[in-house]
Amino acid sequence: MLNLFAVNIGEQWIIGQDKAIANADQFKNPGALISIILRNVYTVAGILLFVLLIFGGISIIIGAGENDPRKAAQGKKTVITALTGFVIIFASYWIIKLISFITGVEILNPTIP
Repeated sequence: MLNLFAVNIGEQWIIGQDKAIANADQFKNPGALISIILRNVYTVAGILLFVLLIFGGISIIIGAGENDPRKAAQGKKTVITALTGFVIIFASYWIIKLISFITGVEILNPTIP
């Protein structure tokens, strides 16, 4: 018999009393795991967009108040970069929805047989 040194990480990371991060029954296939990761990526991207917009706006205000065009330009660049990233994430979400509609396969909300 071949002994493998493997640990089921989902069952080992405990987040509460008798609650693990992952259930063995929850991930019947790799698609279920990927769909959960994608949903969380969109949430994290939205939070990051909010933080970057606030940070960029404050940088613009401080740069304008101190009459420092470099800080204002850096804040403007931060805002533009954050909005560009948001457009990319937003487009990827709708591309995934379009692929789901065309193929009939739920990518973001899979049914586990």
